Amino acid sequence: MNYYIIAGERSGDLHASNLLHCLKQVDSKAEFRGMGGDYMEGEGCILVAHYREMALMGFLEVLLHFRRVVKYLDKIKADLLKHRPDALILVDFGGFNMKMAAFASKNGIPVHYYIAPKVWAWNQNRAFKLKKYVDHLYCILPFEPEFFKRFDWQVAYVGNPLLDEKRKFKPDPDFLQKHQIHAEKLVALLPGSRKQEIRQMLQTMIALKSEFKEVDWVVAGVKNLPGEVYDEAKAAGLKVVFDQTYDVLYHARAAIVTSGTATLETALFGVPQVVVYKTSGITYAIAKRLVRVPFASLVNLITGKEVVKELIQTDYSPATVKRELEVLLPDGLKRQAQLEGYGSVMEKIGTKKASRETASLIYGSLLGPQKIN
Repeated sequence: MNYYIIAGERSGDLHASNLLHCLKQVDSKAEFRGMGGDYMEGEGCILVAHYREMALMGFLEVLLHFRRVVKYLDKIKADLLKHRPDALILVDFGGFNMKMAAFASKNGIPVHYYIAPKVWAWNQNRAFKLKKYVDHLYCILPFEPEFFKRFDWQVAYVGNPLLDEKRKFKPDPDFLQKHQIHAEKLVALLPGSRKQEIRQMLQTMIALKSEFKEVDWVVAGVKNLPGEVYDEAKAAGLKVVFDQTYDVLYHARAAIVTSGTATLETALFGVPQVVVYKTSGITYAIAKRLVRVPFASLVNLITGKEVVKELIQTDYSPATVKRELEVLLPDGLKRQAQLEGYGSVMEKIGTKKASRETASLIYGSLLGPQKIN
């Protein structure tokens, strides 16, 4: 089968690559083409465009780069029609991929959506549009199937792909020695994976260094961004470790985490955390009017209650983060309560292997059920 895959950022690229790996196990003749990144390319996908050119965040940022978005939409649409795959697989990246879903559906190309757009968070009526254009939707958050039932749509819950990644993880036995880190003092700093995001988040994290003299601050960096993004952190004496986020979390006593997928990853490693987020004033003002969910972090959304403290926009400051860290670092009731909350997260997520489950469902819809050994 010929599969066309579209992922628009680092996490989507990673999850798409795992899906491609599993598709090759059920379909020995699988061929892949699309938009993504290095992970997808490593699984044999021919890249028409790399996601790094599209890694935008926030309403204002997208508006400022609107022409670039349109350029890539047109490019991918033309390429999709030229190659007409057996299936279009969309991975997250809601704004872009919902447009691609509509285009593919109108042109008779079956549409599979893995990692559903967060239509439950804002403008929920977009679910009607999603249902109209998407043939098969594969959800990774346990509360999503119930949400889509409100739109008379039965969708598949396939488990969460972060569990796949954690299962594959093997700690580097030399990690602490290599980076001269004391595990009992390690506080992980996860500022995000996009350039604009990191610039917004990292400065406040750096300011905390002088408040905790005994802490080893370790920034979980990503190599696909320009190195200078982390220069300020290095100049302040913070350690920056690239592409070893799971090793950082494996040894961390606590973490400061930019809201997003990383909040759930941190919970899966059992690391107490403070969730933070800050964006441009215009983007935040728009989001505040539109968003219809009570929490920002996946941990709190999954449990339906405040398990981790969220410091958003003006609430995110060195003083507020310091206050939260002071009660999370020592053993105590606050730390214990958060760890117990993580147990509820794990129970709700379940044990399904998302990549395998989704690959079987996609291939089964095209040809018939096939078991992955």
